Amino acid sequence: MTAQHTPQTMKPATAAKKLNVYLPATPAEFQEGVVSRSELAALQADPPEWLRELRRTGPHPRPVVASKLGVSISGLARGGVSEALTTEQIEALKAENPEWLQKERATQAETRKEAARIKAKNAERD
Repeated sequence: MTAQHTPQTMKPATAAKKLNVYLPATPAEFQEGVVSRSELAALQADPPEWLRELRRTGPHPRPVVASKLGVSISGLARGGVSEALTTEQIEALKAENPEWLQKERATQAETRKEAARIKAKNAERD
């Protein structure tokens, strides 16, 4: 008797996370179904128009928003940003450059600098 091979699938939330998109902004059929690994690979290799548009204009999930603003996810929360933002909203926030954003960017830059220093120190030791 041969074993039946079933493709590995993931929940829509997991697939959205892997695609760096905000799940509630995806089409209903994406949200309601399951996504196989091969379907995910196909979406990554040749994104349909809805996925390209979502990546271009948003709304974007918090990790993407944080990255585009140059801050951490915690920094977003400290700045009072708790929801997904569109590209337009992110650009407006950059242009406005509120005090919290300046502070969080400085904190993020300091964190990166320290991480690089530790990595260099560890490389010297090895």
